[in-house]
Amino acid sequence: MNALIIVNDAPYGSERAYNALRLAGSLAKREDVELRVFLIGDAVSSAMSGQKVPSGYYNVGTMLRAVTTRGGCVGVCGSCLDARGIGDSALIEGNRRSSMEELTEWIVAADRVVTF
Repeated sequence: MNALIIVNDAPYGSERAYNALRLAGSLAKREDVELRVFLIGDAVSSAMSGQKVPSGYYNVGTMLRAVTTRGGCVGVCGSCLDARGIGDSALIEGNRRSSMEELTEWIVAADRVVTF
């Protein structure tokens, strides 16, 4: 199965990004799932390296690394990065600049699309 998770919300403040990445982590563990995660809007800051959170608090950067380590693909909206002044060098290893065109391709190829 091809699964696509689209995340729109900022990494902290609400639990949408957290729950999206919990689901992504669970799906990434399955051998029968090809997983893609697309970060758009305020969610692009989820892919910034060097996140420091209070002890005991979730870290979306760590959660994204778990997805890519297990073979999932993380695309980060390029125009959203640009609008927020975030350069490609600020992204977590394994997360990469993407585009609306690639998101379109991923949607067409997906068997399931989930948005948060």
